[in-house]
Amino acid sequence: MATEHPGPGETELSALDAHWRAANYLSAGQIYLLENPLLRESLTSRQIKPRLLGHWGTTPGLNLVYTHLNRVIRARGLDAICVWGPGHGGPAVVANSWLEGSYSENYPDVGRDAAGMARLFHQFSFPGGIPSHVSPDVPGSIHEGGELGYSLAHAYGAALDNPGLLVACVIGDGEAETGPLAGSWHSNKFLDPVHDGAVLPILHLNGYKIANPTVLARLPEAELDDLLRGYGYEPLQVTGDQPPLVHRAMAVAMDRALDRIAGIQRAAREEGAAERPRWPVIVLRTPKGWTGPAEVDGLAVEGTWRSHQVPLGQVRENPEHLRQLERWLRSYRPEELFDGDGRPVAEVLACVPEGEARLGANPHANGGLLLRDLPAPPLEDFAVHVGKPGVGLHEPTRVLGALLARMMAETAERRDFRVFGPDETASNRLDALYEVTGKAWQEALAEGDENLARDGRVMEVLSEHLCQGWLEGYLLTGRHGLFASYEAFVHIVDSMASQHVKWLKTARKLPWRRPLASLNYLLTSHVWRQDHNGFSHQDPGFVDHVLNKSPEVVRVYLPPDSNTLLSVAEHVLHSRDYVNVVVAGKQPCFDWLSLEDARAHCARGAGAWEWAGSEHTGREPDVVLAAAGDVPTQEVLAAANLLRHHLPDLGVRVVNVVDMTALMPRDLHPHGMPDGEYDALFTRDRPVIFAYHGYPWLIHRLAYRRAGHPHLHVRGYQESGTTTTPFDMVVRNDLDRYRLVMDVIDRVPGLGVRAVGVRQAMADTRTRHHAWIREHGTDLPEVAEWRWTV
Repeated sequence: MATEHPGPGETELSALDAHWRAANYLSAGQIYLLENPLLRESLTSRQIKPRLLGHWGTTPGLNLVYTHLNRVIRARGLDAICVWGPGHGGPAVVANSWLEGSYSENYPDVGRDAAGMARLFHQFSFPGGIPSHVSPDVPGSIHEGGELGYSLAHAYGAALDNPGLLVACVIGDGEAETGPLAGSWHSNKFLDPVHDGAVLPILHLNGYKIANPTVLARLPEAELDDLLRGYGYEPLQVTGDQPPLVHRAMAVAMDRALDRIAGIQRAAREEGAAERPRWPVIVLRTPKGWTGPAEVDGLAVEGTWRSHQVPLGQVRENPEHLRQLERWLRSYRPEELFDGDGRPVAEVLACVPEGEARLGANPHANGGLLLRDLPAPPLEDFAVHVGKPGVGLHEPTRVLGALLARMMAETAERRDFRVFGPDETASNRLDALYEVTGKAWQEALAEGDENLARDGRVMEVLSEHLCQGWLEGYLLTGRHGLFASYEAFVHIVDSMASQHVKWLKTARKLPWRRPLASLNYLLTSHVWRQDHNGFSHQDPGFVDHVLNKSPEVVRVYLPPDSNTLLSVAEHVLHSRDYVNVVVAGKQPCFDWLSLEDARAHCARGAGAWEWAGSEHTGREPDVVLAAAGDVPTQEVLAAANLLRHHLPDLGVRVVNVVDMTALMPRDLHPHGMPDGEYDALFTRDRPVIFAYHGYPWLIHRLAYRRAGHPHLHVRGYQESGTTTTPFDMVVRNDLDRYRLVMDVIDRVPGLGVRAVGVRQAMADTRTRHHAWIREHGTDLPEVAEWRWTV
């Protein structure tokens, strides 16, 4: 039988209520007050902010959760953090971090006194201040609610490989309607109670979104319980609007949930229990806008959608609204909660933990404090031998997989490195990982299953949202990881990537936030080699999306072969505070550069491959053939071969770009080439034929300010795809070697007349290609068997 918990005594209940009232007062004050923070005089309109911005509706419930987390952390000596899912919970978490002192420790000008309270109120949603979300500016935050749906995935990511950590997660009932959040409930099938921490979801149902009721809040309680049990949880209900009763019920629910978690972990760690446990979830039902104005201008507010943002919107203009606001604020009895200097009284702080136990001071919520360097195995152990360029073939991601497996092995004891992907690790040629660890899995095992392990550190689930969310939570709490995805489907997490970029950009400006391991994407199974899956799997546009973001945070790499992929991977896996996108194929690819040359080339970001061109000593080239990406590089080098054979007097420079941001001017991106360096490489006035992996207009956007831009002609993906042969994909998109030779002839002044026969031969080969693949189903022999011959 479950243990019955009597709940807190009257003295503790009084302290909990005092803390909660203080947090509510501070939250409302942030929304409204410019001056008179302690109401030492009657409110006047000039003491009210001119623009009332913020969200009250969810705040009292969040304050209740924070108060009760404080209680159990202090009473049980827990190591805990909380992920605050509701989108606009900023006032609550800021208020609570100020009460516990962590806010003032990070912002000494916002002291825990009357003057500090005034600054706290003034800065909220105010120019030069802080936003209304639980942003990186807030101590204890690892999740900003600006976009809903990811809180529970973040919480589970934070718990992975953190066996002593409790991660509470407040899920708003609006957020609970999103697809990513609905999928996140299944994260419990991947949480190992031996090696991982625990997640305590708290589903906060206050009934409404910004203007409509919420689905889960309107479900009958029994039906909601069935839904949560179906997900594998054991629900604990807390419902009410009377503070003393809700405090008692919440305390009892928290105790039961934590006892259940302790029992699950004890059974797994000490008794060897192997069945997937049923973890607890708290369902908290309180009115929206609880304790705020019950009615405004004759319309119900508390308990309705009208309390979502600012319940009293005309306080400066409407005297009745001003009077209502003052009655509302005084209802919390601030004179009982703060002393004459504006400091919280002892009763308010009675339940607050101390030191790093405080939610706003826990180092897991400032993960850079805990971050350790990844092992750096020597790349020479994995590099492929390149005797002559363009002869040997390797699968780049398979070569990378061996490096990742070594890193996984060397972090086996410390457990702070994971690889995430949607059901494609082996497909993406990273299956060397399975020699070291399995795929995390807590469900039943069946005959024929392969590579599943309860303690596995490869995370596979067919949801890009979950992979991204888990990885973000893992990184934000001080660990390392890699997200490998099919290139076309990483778009599913476009908005999540944007939010993480914004988080990093903001966090970089906060001296107390320590650098985090970068979020690293490996995009493979890419657009040019989806000949079996076809058009639906062909989309290289994630690079465009990322390069629209903050230049101090984003990096994009297109390594052309296995050794350059190794060099890039070594760099990004050891980098800090970036979002790195690496695009590399999994199909056999020519080896172009030795490891030594690959390192030098990657360090430059872009460079001329002198061995591949046919420049004349002491002269500028007649034309520049440039490439970015593995398939474009092959086509450029094949075109250079053709030009050397058919037009030996033509001076051709071959340039390869591995770091896409090198094309940008230095003042737009830290990796951008200075104009002089760019002009020396690409020339100022010679035609540049650029074969690019993705959509061609990106190259124009990156290079539009360069002097030579009028002479830049880009070939790339033109949204022409199907199930076809590998070479036909490049022909369909005019990226093939024969089209590139034709482009050179068309754009080098005077060459068209002299090389008309060569151009015609190229066009004829393309025509022959179309007929050949339709008859034979394979590429032309001279294409399929091509090797670099110079």
